[in-house]
Amino acid sequence: MKQVELKALAKINLGLDVLGRRENGYHDVRMIMQSIYLYDNVKLEKKDEPGIEVMTNLHYLPVDDKNIAYKAAKLLTDEFDLKQGVRISLDKHIPVAAGLAGGSSNAAAVLFGMNKMFGLHLTQQDLMERGVQLGADVPYCIMRGTVLAEGIGEELSALPQMPKSTILIAKPPISVSTKVVYEALDALEVVEHPDIDGIIRGLEQGSIDEIAVHMGNVLEQVTIKDYPVIEDIKKVMLECGATGAMMSGSGPTVFGIFKERKNAKRAQAMIRDRQLARQVYITNVHSVRRKA
Repeated sequence: MKQVELKALAKINLGLDVLGRRENGYHDVRMIMQSIYLYDNVKLEKKDEPGIEVMTNLHYLPVDDKNIAYKAAKLLTDEFDLKQGVRISLDKHIPVAAGLAGGSSNAAAVLFGMNKMFGLHLTQQDLMERGVQLGADVPYCIMRGTVLAEGIGEELSALPQMPKSTILIAKPPISVSTKVVYEALDALEVVEHPDIDGIIRGLEQGSIDEIAVHMGNVLEQVTIKDYPVIEDIKKVMLECGATGAMMSGSGPTVFGIFKERKNAKRAQAMIRDRQLARQVYITNVHSVRRKA
């Protein structure tokens, strides 16, 4: 196999709770992840000569060992002493530094694609164990679908699929540092925690309303204070008929869950008209069929 082309999917968090901080700086979390049909195109090509090349359509992204996709390729190249090299092309559409796991999803695609292309015979679990060395979200981006993530995000349990719905994504023109957000959260006394078990019950019932009523992201307490535009976007989505609207990850991206696509389109137009965000996309949840 000379080349592989893959779709690296974005994710949203239906619920995100932080339970505490470990001595090594990592945080114990309990969150529900959902992949959506917004994706980067990742193309891998085998080279006769050794070495890793990364190309991307975004001029400001690093293409050396600071890029997580490069790190993923190096991890497998070193472990399996691969003599041939790989050329990685990243056609980016997922907003960068947005709480949508775009980088982690690229790394997951590289691990998956190189396993296939070089015939490494690694199982999904094998890939996930290697992925956590690159970042806490990478194992999830290999697994995808509707998943409960615990520990630092690497303890994953499949959940019932989220019901079909339209998802509106809006990323305001600001960048948020995940590290800074978590450090600010450590300084707060968190009183309100999202109802993760309530979201799981909603998934088991197949009820978007039940999921939405229990949605919550503990990191909003930090990020919205510094960036009120996040709350403004949420309000527009809810006014236009979103069943629920919330910040994803550490932000600044906001997503809304809509039962009717026409309402999502109305919210999209309003967010653009009010210049709250330029990157506004309508998409759907992405389901994964699990083996019984």
